[in-house]
Amino acid sequence: MAWPDGEGFPKRRELLFGTRLVPCYSERPKTLDAMFRAAVERAPGNEAMVDGARRYSYRDLDAQVTKAAAALAARGAVQGDRLALVLSNRAEFLIALLAATRIGVVAVPVSAREQKPGITGILNDCEARFLVHDAELTDRMPDADAVPSLALRLSVGAAAGAAGRFEDLLDGPDAALPAVAWGEEDTAVILYTSGTTGKPKGALLAHVNIIHSAMHFEECWRFRDGERAVLAVPASHVTGLVAVVLAMVRVAGCVILMPAFDVNGFLALASRERMTNTVLVPAMYNLALLRGDFTRHDLSSWRIGGFGGAPMPEATVEAMAERLPALHLLNAYGSTECATIIAVVPVGHTRACLDAVGMCVPCGDLRVVDEDGRECPPGATGEVWIRGPMTIRGYWNREDATRDSFVDGYWRSGDIGSVDAQGYVRLFDRKGDVINRGGYKIYSVELENALARHPEVVEVAAVAHPDPVMGEKIHVFVIAKSAALTAEDVKAFCRAAVAEYKVPDHVTLLEDALPRNANGKVTKRVLRDRVLSGELGGGPAR
Repeated sequence: MAWPDGEGFPKRRELLFGTRLVPCYSERPKTLDAMFRAAVERAPGNEAMVDGARRYSYRDLDAQVTKAAAALAARGAVQGDRLALVLSNRAEFLIALLAATRIGVVAVPVSAREQKPGITGILNDCEARFLVHDAELTDRMPDADAVPSLALRLSVGAAAGAAGRFEDLLDGPDAALPAVAWGEEDTAVILYTSGTTGKPKGALLAHVNIIHSAMHFEECWRFRDGERAVLAVPASHVTGLVAVVLAMVRVAGCVILMPAFDVNGFLALASRERMTNTVLVPAMYNLALLRGDFTRHDLSSWRIGGFGGAPMPEATVEAMAERLPALHLLNAYGSTECATIIAVVPVGHTRACLDAVGMCVPCGDLRVVDEDGRECPPGATGEVWIRGPMTIRGYWNREDATRDSFVDGYWRSGDIGSVDAQGYVRLFDRKGDVINRGGYKIYSVELENALARHPEVVEVAAVAHPDPVMGEKIHVFVIAKSAALTAEDVKAFCRAAVAEYKVPDHVTLLEDALPRNANGKVTKRVLRDRVLSGELGGGPAR
């Protein structure tokens, strides 16, 4: 299917990674540094970043990036080295990231929520030579001898005069930059997958992958020069890094940093900074509706509200439209392996896509295949495979995982979905999350979508509950607006909304939030473990 909004940027078929003949944007920067330098040259006075009271124009940011790059090179950083970034949403994250790309160093962002064993494991896996971290996270950093490859550690936010301050790199004298010759297929960033199903793997994001994703956002969501985006999701995750930070760099836009999300703080910041777009998870929109006072803030500049990681209940769409009529709520289906973006809802198509994640991006090739790898007809259900210039070539030092996950350049997503004749992509479940109740296959997403329409339900997740007779039964975890909702209310609502065999057998009403990874996706593995252990974390299962 052709993208509905016209031809967009010029494209041509190119051979990538020596094996993949795919449509590509023919007029594109070749590296992330080239993309950033183009923004600096085109709009040096545009505001590039806001971090509290600190404001940077593109000219200012370029100067800081050059200083950091030269200082890292002077301290031994050479092309191909790995620089780990364990930083919250702060200016130094973007400065360090862009400095790495300027001298050919590979950036390895790590979630600031990760604990010491996880950080140590990632740094050892990627053989990091350099580490930049928040000073307040020092206790979670690896012990001195735990990562033999580390040559230099730098902290951000330490007291003046302390050793190893990243800020001191930015205050030093100007120095020459080393000559770097690298291509667009070289790795720019290693992002470790969120690990919802097991040990994280290091996804090798090449320059060509990230640049195509940034251009996909520009084309599909009609981003313009000087856009302003609030970053309220982690910069260390592919959504924050590509869909917000680097998508803004592509259009010489401004990234407004928010270290931690709180509803009224977000609304106030968005109003004060005249935010035009952002990407959140649906739970954040739900919280905004539950706790936010929209009447106190002028949000008329907000045009694009992207979301992903979970479906958006129709009631949420309606409520947001009532409060912000000019806002386009647009779903996006993405993954680390595709540099975030696979399918998106076009501007103006929200109503047509309430149960879909959008249409495949212009340079993408999305197929739905059966268990034998044969392409399914329109509307049929199967596994979603994706290929394109945004799809990575594999995982760091994991030939086995690369071989299992990629076929002829297609990434095997593990998502069960369909594509209709109009090109709309729908997702039903992860392959491992399908519930087999006495031979009936039940897609948890279908049940979750149905329950999300209950006026008292804030969030819901469905998982399998082992059963000696049926094999598996259905267990739902529900976050309710109030204590008035009962398990029987949930079951009664389902009896009127879904087939009898899809009605949940067990209901747990939670007072706290559903467990999530850094991208806001519910970690169903944790919920399944709770079911097996009997430690459900809420009221008794009924």
